[in-house]
This record gives sequence, structure tokens and C-alpha cells, in this order.
Amino acid sequence: MEDAQKTIRDFNAKYNLAGSIETRFIDLSSEIGELGKEILEGTNYGEKEFSRTDNLESEFGDVLFSLISAANCAGVDLNAAMEKVLNKYETRFNEKGHIGSGN
Repeated sequence: MEDAQKTIRDFNAKYNLAGSIETRFIDLSSEIGELGKEILEGTNYGEKEFSRTDNLESEFGDVLFSLISAANCAGVDLNAAMEKVLNKYETRFNEKGHIGSGN
């Protein structure tokens, strides 16, 4: 993820795509909505089993770009964040038998 964060940081700098964390978060939220719509289309809005759509990969890419841009803007090391969350989930699983935060 370190390489991905650097690639996105460099891309945003090259194209002067600076933005505040608030702007990055709104963009991420929008892109997640677009991904959700694409997934719904892949099931014909729940009428059939999921199948990949032509734009699915692109929508995942948009979400990833937006997420990494937001992390960079906030100064978050995604490798460290992933390590922490995996440790948290492993502890929960060992204690509760599942990774959910509820009982």
C-alpha cells in the first residue's frame, strides 16, 4: 500500500488535485455510491445472481483512488492502519468467534 499511496500522492501533485479531507471524504462517499449502483445493476436490482458488469472494475478503482487520496490528505499510513485492524479483528475472533463489534 505504501507504493499505492506514493503513486496517488504523485498523481494528485502532478495534476494539482489538492483537496481538503472533507472534500476527499465527500468524493469517497460519492464513489462508494456509484460502486453500489454498479453492484445493484450486476444483480438486476436483486432479481438475479450477481454477475460482473462492464464498469465494475473501474468503479472499484474510483473508490480505491478516493480512499487513498483521503488517507494521504489525513496523513494516514494505510499499511499501519491495515495491520491495526487485522490485529483488532483477530482479537475479536479469538474472543467472540466472529469479527463484528456487537455481541
